[in-house]
Amino acid sequence: MYITTTIPYVNARPHLGHALELVQADVLARHHRRRGEPVRFQTGSDDNSLKNVLAAEAAGVPVRELVDRNAAAFEGLRGPLDLSFDSFIRTSAHPGHRAGVERIWEATGHDLYQRHYEGLYCVGCEQFYPEGPCPDGHDAPLQRVSEQNWFFRLSRYQDALSELVRSGRLRIEPVARRNEVLAFIEAGLDDISVSRSAARARGWGIPVPGDPDQVVYVWWDALANYVTALQGDDYDRWWVSERRKVHLMGKGVIRFHAVYWPAMLLSAGEPLPTGIFVHDYLTVNGRKISKSSGDAADPVALVDAYGVDAVRWWLLREVPRVGDTDFTEERLVARADEDLANGLGNLVNRVVTMVHRFLDGHVPPAGEELAEVPVDEALAAFDFRRAAVAVWALVEEANRYVERTRPWRQPRAGQEAALGTLVHACRTLAVQLEPFLPTAAARVAAAVAGERLPRPEPLFRRLATTGVAG
Repeated sequence: MYITTTIPYVNARPHLGHALELVQADVLARHHRRRGEPVRFQTGSDDNSLKNVLAAEAAGVPVRELVDRNAAAFEGLRGPLDLSFDSFIRTSAHPGHRAGVERIWEATGHDLYQRHYEGLYCVGCEQFYPEGPCPDGHDAPLQRVSEQNWFFRLSRYQDALSELVRSGRLRIEPVARRNEVLAFIEAGLDDISVSRSAARARGWGIPVPGDPDQVVYVWWDALANYVTALQGDDYDRWWVSERRKVHLMGKGVIRFHAVYWPAMLLSAGEPLPTGIFVHDYLTVNGRKISKSSGDAADPVALVDAYGVDAVRWWLLREVPRVGDTDFTEERLVARADEDLANGLGNLVNRVVTMVHRFLDGHVPPAGEELAEVPVDEALAAFDFRRAAVAVWALVEEANRYVERTRPWRQPRAGQEAALGTLVHACRTLAVQLEPFLPTAAARVAAAVAGERLPRPEPLFRRLATTGVAG
């Protein structure tokens, strides 16, 4: 499976919304690897945005300096968030990206033409709108832009795109987003601008082949990363031959990925992605988290304060498949304390303590199987919360089993049967939990490892009195 995230602008440091998408992609990658399937998990940064140029001007630093610094912050999320991505592409630095963009441009040349254009442009979205204000909530007024641009004949692909989505060859989840894409396509597609003047771009970006006065529009440039990052044999392995090519993204960029990108590939004669999985927004006080909002919720600071398990678990356990989710530290702490400290941590500690108390630490055979953990179906539907709940059902069932069997009141044979079942349940939890909380899963696995268990130690600290420093 080839799993990709969107590549965000690097006009500022990452926020919790970026962490959501990265963690979701990481769960998918780890889940399929655990099943023995080959996986490539790719993410990266969109370096060639006008937003980056304007942010550098505002900061009084060279564009390259700002882009390098912030791109490093995005790539640096790997450690704090326990991410397992295989590659990180930077569109201004990857050795094959510019050549790949040029190749796609030339392959679509039969669908490119020049004409004058005038419209309202949102720098925050990096796209044109027929009227204001920006539908995505950016505060800056739309700019009226008038210039000669290159256009792509998107209108030529309306029927092909409609059939692609309706047939399910391009699967879009959830269904509401699929219907949104179909409605957009079937309302009629206009040709789209795919370049901007080099002067307006301040000379930053990839020049249009054969037209150095224009640079390739940032979305065309950025979308190409899914194939330009695949060099040599990797292109054949992961784009031509791979039957599952899945893009993860926020709802604000679905049009680019589900309409413009497939049309570009159809025009270029390239293979198509197979799945588009869409998440909604994280908000703070009801307002979408953004890098410029002042309430961006720094994921690294949250991990420093509360630990990676608490942050990943909140993102997976609290964020629904459909609908925006409001974030507060209080909710993160409450969920971590309830599920991790009181639920899983208490379960493992009780089980290990009883095995030492009654069986001198020796693990007997399992007496019976507890609840199954139907994670596969939930993740196949891109429902991370349902998958997390499925894992947690085993924690709850095991805790109920403790209360139902009361091993401390059982004779020796009953203790062995009950505690063998509980140790097996904890070991199963360590395996099932690994895609979601790899660090916590490793601690659980270590706590119940071997024929004679280690002495019990607390697995999770309670967070209710902890606060983010700074």
